[in-house]
Amino acid sequence: MGAGPMGEAERGDAAPRQRISYFCANDHETSPMFAVDAVIPDYWDCPRCGLPASRDEENPPPPPRIEPYKTHLAYVKERRSDQEAEEILAEAVETLRTKRRTGEIIF
Repeated sequence: MGAGPMGEAERGDAAPRQRISYFCANDHETSPMFAVDAVIPDYWDCPRCGLPASRDEENPPPPPRIEPYKTHLAYVKERRSDQEAEEILAEAVETLRTKRRTGEIIF
């Protein structure tokens, strides 16, 4: 005895559906199916390029702005002025010189 493909008689009737079109900034259109009574999202990720897509063909959402990788030093420079950096450096150098003069072990 084999099992054949199940038809609607075995599964029941399919829910009524609607096709909704979404458009991304790269002029791709994607049209997923939704149940008629489902809440339709305002945005959908484009399966071709991954950009966000909206239902407005004339005004698709812009690509997200990707921030470049920043080093720890770049973040420090954002928080400190050049004068503050000079003061901190001078203080650290003086601390090292004092420790060396007193013979304190520095790691």
